[in-house]
Amino acid sequence: KSSKREWKPLEDHSCTDVPWLLLFILFCIGMGFICGFSIATGAAARLLSGYDSYGNICGQKNVKVEGIVNSGLDLTHKKYVFFLDPCNIDLVHQKIRSIALCVSACPRKELKTLADIQNFAETNGSTLCSYELQPSEYTTDPRAAKLCPKFPVPESAPIPFFHRCAPVNISCYAKFAEALITFVSDSSVLHRLISGVMTSKEIIMGLCLLSLVLSMILMVIIRYISRVLVWILTILVILGSLGGTGVLWWLYAKQRISAGALETQVAKDNLQALLIYAIAATVFTVILFLIILIMRKRVALTIALFHVAGKVFIHLPLLVFQPFWTFFVLILFWAYWITVLLFLGTTGSPVPNEEGFVEFRMAGPLKYMWWYHVVGLIWISEFILACQQMTVAGAVVTYYFTREKRNLPFTPILASVNRLVCYHLGTVAKGSFIITLVKIPRMILMYIHTQLKGKENACARCMLKACICCLWCLEKCLTYLNQNAYTATAINSTNFCTSAKDAFVILVENALRVAAINTVGDFMLFLGKVLIVCSTGLAGIMLLNYQRDYTIWVLPLIIVCLFAFLVAHCFLSIYEMLSIYEMVVDVLFLCFAIDTKYNDGSPGREFYMDKVLMEFVENSRKSMKEAGRGGGAEGRELKPM
Repeated sequence: KSSKREWKPLEDHSCTDVPWLLLFILFCIGMGFICGFSIATGAAARLLSGYDSYGNICGQKNVKVEGIVNSGLDLTHKKYVFFLDPCNIDLVHQKIRSIALCVSACPRKELKTLADIQNFAETNGSTLCSYELQPSEYTTDPRAAKLCPKFPVPESAPIPFFHRCAPVNISCYAKFAEALITFVSDSSVLHRLISGVMTSKEIIMGLCLLSLVLSMILMVIIRYISRVLVWILTILVILGSLGGTGVLWWLYAKQRISAGALETQVAKDNLQALLIYAIAATVFTVILFLIILIMRKRVALTIALFHVAGKVFIHLPLLVFQPFWTFFVLILFWAYWITVLLFLGTTGSPVPNEEGFVEFRMAGPLKYMWWYHVVGLIWISEFILACQQMTVAGAVVTYYFTREKRNLPFTPILASVNRLVCYHLGTVAKGSFIITLVKIPRMILMYIHTQLKGKENACARCMLKACICCLWCLEKCLTYLNQNAYTATAINSTNFCTSAKDAFVILVENALRVAAINTVGDFMLFLGKVLIVCSTGLAGIMLLNYQRDYTIWVLPLIIVCLFAFLVAHCFLSIYEMLSIYEMVVDVLFLCFAIDTKYNDGSPGREFYMDKVLMEFVENSRKSMKEAGRGGGAEGRELKPM
C-alpha cells in the first residue's frame, strides 16, 4: 500500500485539535478573571468617575488612607476631576504631572487671575484650588500660588463618560506634539504643517472618502472582469504613473517660473516639496516599468486563477462582506482589551509616593497580569483572523470541489462557519498560538531595541535588528503555511500538524508555481493599490494647488496617500489577513495543485477544476512538449508554468 494518504475532499468531518480548544477556553477564562478582578477592586469606579491626587474617588464618600492628608473626604457633590496644570505632560511616564482635584463644575471660560477663580467658586460653587483653601482665602493666602491652578486657566469641558475636565482648546498640548516630532528643529515649521492640515481638513476628508470608494469599485471590477484585469491594471498604472510624474514636473516648473512674485515661506516650502515629489515619482515610475517588463510573461496561471476567483465572488457574494465582519469583531475585542487595560492601570492598593500623593500599585504575583493581558491581545486577535481564514478556505473549498455548482449549499459561507464552530476551533486556536509564539519574542526584542536606542554599540544594534528581521520572516512564512494548513483541514478534516505537513508537501512539489502566483499575484494587487494611491494623490495635488499660497502641501498629501494605501491594503492585500481576494486566490491554487496531482481527467479521475483552469493545463502540457522538443528560450519560459 502507498504510504501517501489519499485526499478526500469534503467526505468526512471530525473534530480536530480538541485539547488546544480546551486550552484556549481556559486562557479566555483567565482573561475574564483579570477583567472581574479589576472591577471588583474598584478600578472601574476610579477609571470612570476619576480620582484626585489624594486617592479620593470623585462623586462618592471615601475611606481614609493612612498617612495621606485630604484623603477620606465626602465628595458626593464633586463629580469631575480637574488638573491644576493640565498641559504639564510627562512624556517618559505618559501621564499629566499635576495635582488633581475633584470639583463640582469645569471652568467654561478662561480664568486669568485669582480673583476670577474666587468669583467662579462663589458663583458656581466649584472650588478650583486645593481642599485646604477656602474661596475667601484665594486672594489673601500666600499658599494660593502653589495650591491654585496655573494661569491662565484654560476653558475646559468634561470628557463624556469619564468625568475629567479637558481643555477645549488643544493648543496647550503643542509642546507635547513638538516633542514627538523630533526631526523638526524649528517649531514654526511644525505650526505651519499643522495649520496646513487644519486649513485643508475638508479636502483631506473628501480624498479619504474617495480612496474608500475607489477601493470598493476595484473590488466590484475584480469580480466581473478578472480575466482582463491584469492587463487593464498594468495599462492604467503605466498611464497613471506617467501622468502623475508629468503633472508633478509641470507644476514644479510652473511654480518655479512664478516663484519670483511669491516670496512667502509657504510658497518656498511647497516648491521644495514639489521637487521632492517629482523626483520620487520619476524613480518609482522607472522601477515600476522595469518590474513590469521582467514579469510580463509570468501571468498565465495568475490570469486563470483571477478569473476563477471572480466566479467564486459571483457564486459567493457574502465573501465581500467577510473583512467587515472580521474587522467589526476585532474592533469589539480591542475596545474590551483597552477598557480592561485602563482598569488595570487604576488597580491596586493606595500607596504614598515620594511627592506625598497617592498612587495605586499591585504587589506580588498580581502585577504580572499585565503580561497575561498582552499575550491575550495577540493570541485572541490572531484567533479571530484565523477564523476568517478558515471560513474563507471552507467556502472556497466547497465551491471548488462541488462538480455541479447548482448543488452548492444555499449559503456556503454560513455552512463553512458551521463546520468551523462544530469541528475546527481547536485547529484555529493551535495555528494562532504558533503565530503568537513568534510574535512575542519579536515584540520583546523591538521593545529592548527601542529602550537601548543610542546606548548600545553598533554590533549589538546590528544583532538585534538581525534577530527582529529573522523573526519577522519566520512569522510571515508560518502565516502563509498556516493559511494553507487551514485549507487542508477544510478539505480533509485533519488536525493542524497533519494538514500543515500535507500542505507543505503540495507547496514544495509546486514550488515554481507558488513563486509565480505569489510574485505575479501580489504584484497585480500591488498595482491595484498603486492605482488607488496615484488617483487619490493626483486629485489631492489638483485640489491643493488652489491653496498653494497659504497651505503647505507636505502633511495633507502624505496623510491622504497613506490613508488611501491603507484602505486599498485592507481591501486587496494579505496584511493582517484581512484580505479576501488574495486569500481566495491562494486557496484556489492549493485546490488546483491537489486536483492536478490526484486527477488526470480520465474516467473515474475527472478534474474538479473550472474550464478556464483546464484550458491552462492543456496549454501547459503542449508548451512542455514543445519545450522538450525544441528547448528554445520561449519554451523554457513556459515550462515552469
